[in-house]
Amino acid sequence: RTQYPYDIHEFKVSHGPEANDLSAAEIAAQIKAVVGDRKVYLTFDIDCLDPAYAPGTGTPVSGGITSNKAMQIIRELGDLDIVAMDLMEVAPSYDSGDVTSLAGATLALEMLYLVASRKPK
Repeated sequence: RTQYPYDIHEFKVSHGPEANDLSAAEIAAQIKAVVGDRKVYLTFDIDCLDPAYAPGTGTPVSGGITSNKAMQIIRELGDLDIVAMDLMEVAPSYDSGDVTSLAGATLALEMLYLVASRKPK
């Protein structure tokens, strides 16, 4: 949702307008295309959500995705080889209604479901 210089890294960055136009399956496909079959550290930065869904973060910027779309994207990543994960930027002191904490806890639970649902090799 903010400007970012692409020429200093090799990461794929999807800005808010693009992420809002793509389906969850399309976003997950982009992630999978980059990651391939490598081991994955899955991190979720809560401030990619629109402040309507996560106002309690250090850098709220309008134009983010919904919490529902974030859950759908995470659910699409079930076949990745996730070895660790985290969720960051939840700042409860900036959100008196606890909306951000609820979104963060729900997304973290969805991430745990991915690992728990994997079949042993």
